[in-house]
Amino acid sequence: MRFDELGLDLEWHALPAPLPIARGTVGTAQWHQAAEAAAKAGARLVALWGSDRRADAGGGFVVSTAYALREGLAWLELPLNVASPRYPALSNAFPAALRMQRAARDLLGIEAHGAADQRPWLDHGAWPEGFVPLRHDAAHDAAAPLAEAGDYAFVRVEGDGVHEIPVGPVHAGIIEPGHFRFSIVGEKVLRLEQRLGYTHKGIERRFTELAPVEAARLAGRVSGDSTVAFAWAYCMALESAAGCTIPARAAWLRALMLERERVANHLGDLGALGNDAAFAFGLAQFSRLREDWLRLSREVFGHRLMMDGVQPGGVATDPDAAALERMRAQCDAIEPEVRTLQAIYDEHAGVQDRFMTTGRVAPELAAQLGLTGLAGRASGRAADLRCDRPWPPYDALAVKIATRREGDVAARVAVRFDEVVESLRLVRALCTRLPHGPVSTSLQLPPGAAFGAGWVEGWRGEVFVALELGPGAAIRRCHCHDPSWHNWPVLEHAVIGNIVPDFPLINKSFNLSYSGQDL
Repeated sequence: MRFDELGLDLEWHALPAPLPIARGTVGTAQWHQAAEAAAKAGARLVALWGSDRRADAGGGFVVSTAYALREGLAWLELPLNVASPRYPALSNAFPAALRMQRAARDLLGIEAHGAADQRPWLDHGAWPEGFVPLRHDAAHDAAAPLAEAGDYAFVRVEGDGVHEIPVGPVHAGIIEPGHFRFSIVGEKVLRLEQRLGYTHKGIERRFTELAPVEAARLAGRVSGDSTVAFAWAYCMALESAAGCTIPARAAWLRALMLERERVANHLGDLGALGNDAAFAFGLAQFSRLREDWLRLSREVFGHRLMMDGVQPGGVATDPDAAALERMRAQCDAIEPEVRTLQAIYDEHAGVQDRFMTTGRVAPELAAQLGLTGLAGRASGRAADLRCDRPWPPYDALAVKIATRREGDVAARVAVRFDEVVESLRLVRALCTRLPHGPVSTSLQLPPGAAFGAGWVEGWRGEVFVALELGPGAAIRRCHCHDPSWHNWPVLEHAVIGNIVPDFPLINKSFNLSYSGQDL
């Protein structure tokens, strides 16, 4: 589906971004029309968020969506009535929009009219009565009385032999907090309902208090396991708003860090998945490989996770020839070990018994619910920005997409193995073909209002950042979007019909972010 196939009579404003991104303003009827056309054509909803522009002359509240079309990304804005900021819900066409609508209501006070679920999402009763954090005139009074928390209305499943198991939000392991309410008969799961939002940190409000260049450091801390992806997406958005083109060597080094981040996370997950299948040998071996990988990242880029390696206008570190050779040699050393471990996993009857058919998401359900990223590719959703819409340097690397159709834990493991091997190839190519030249350029911020967007394929899936700058280059709004928004609801479906002891394995096979969506 292309921009013109949305059937909208509006003026598109192309953003000067490496990826094709266009922005336009719609009315209520066009908002409906665009959603219906996009859903019918199989386009993806990337994000939904709101903004407060009342400080502008004639401005008010705005709700925005981003759709992934065949031509690129369409950013649509719907201005809302200031006195009664309501908009037609999109969750009937795109189920993944439901929680985004609930978050927008908590953060900005805008209502999704017609939504089936109006429960709060991020507001857990710890905010003062009437506090709406993303309104520009919101003032947090620490002495103000908190709102009545009340009980969260979990959906109850009733019937003979049905009982509930509440898990979390505090867990036995050192992981982020989330509440999982299982309705079961015996050990068979009939329903799972999640409640997240326990890691809400006020990040989106904090963006508006920082200078645009300084805010890149905050973007890299949205989700620690995706620091490169979020920092790159933010910098792409800022550079887009400023009309800045980074040097070629900087783009290649960003990709080098992004692929190293992808490998590190896949290695960690492959080990953890083996451990959840009672195969501690896998955890030990992959932990060893991941630790070596992270240590070299620290030596080359100054940080194990390469935090703050991506900065506006380029990158912070320029590896010398010796460092590039070490990274190439590490790829050569690790690949045969990964292939050997893959053969061990594939041939281990106990491991495969736990992996195969467990937590299955059929391709049809994946398409209906908008499953994306790594998990989507394991359920027949062949989408990867590095392949579909390659931006520099990926347009010169011919990335091979990894997909499966089975949609179970085994398929998600197989996609991880394939992506590790492909990323090792990419790291070698990036080190070998790295162009000469500077690694950063000066960035001149625009004096007036400007918009920018960043769109990057992180290890978990596509990371999106929408940036609005106001007069004086102040950040008016920055929305960072993690693919976990789309995939957490699908996990509820993946668990149905499985047994309770398989939930940790299924959950780890998705490995979704709490922090990345609790902004």
